[in-house]
Amino acid sequence: MATPREIDVKRRTLMAATVATAAVGAVASRAGAQVPAAGPPASSNAAAPTTKVSFIVNGKARDLALDTRTTLLDALREGLHLGGTKKGCDHGQCGACTVILDGRRINSCLTLAVMHEGSKITTIEGLGTPDKLHPMQAAFVKHDGYQCGYCTPGQICSAVAVLAEIEAGIPSHVTADLNGKPPLDDAELRERMSGNICRCGAYSNIVEAIGEVAGRKA
Repeated sequence: MATPREIDVKRRTLMAATVATAAVGAVASRAGAQVPAAGPPASSNAAAPTTKVSFIVNGKARDLALDTRTTLLDALREGLHLGGTKKGCDHGQCGACTVILDGRRINSCLTLAVMHEGSKITTIEGLGTPDKLHPMQAAFVKHDGYQCGYCTPGQICSAVAVLAEIEAGIPSHVTADLNGKPPLDDAELRERMSGNICRCGAYSNIVEAIGEVAGRKA
């Protein structure tokens, strides 16, 4: 068993080693901070790579010179000034940016504009006008399928695509008979629209609006 004197010596040795280690670390840190960065500094004036992109938007040929990193959403909003397509989460989780591309709905925030050279794109502005609403737009108005309206353009674009999917016989996760035409019941519509979030909670009215356009009886 160690004597009190031996314990005291060991304690002093441990403390001295700890102080020495901390001192070495501090010196190394200061030395590292003084080392200049390797290579020349990046130029803040360097031009971003751009390319020409051409597609058909709402029936019209449009050409844009874009930074190759530009999302389709930003190309529509900033490049073509089509503000109906909304930027919500910008992570593909809310559906506010939904547009119809070559007949299928997509989240425009998750894809680059340069990937869609020659594509046909329909935004909410291309579905109808205030004087001549698209049937889905009119149904949303009739059934109060919105409150704040921020998600409504994406909801309507998605709803139009949903009916096209059902008409084409494309099943969803809740379709029981994969060999038959999917039904127009609430479960089917809710599942297909689940990627479009309405923070105001107008879901039941949205389902009613889609059902009416599909010809479903109340």
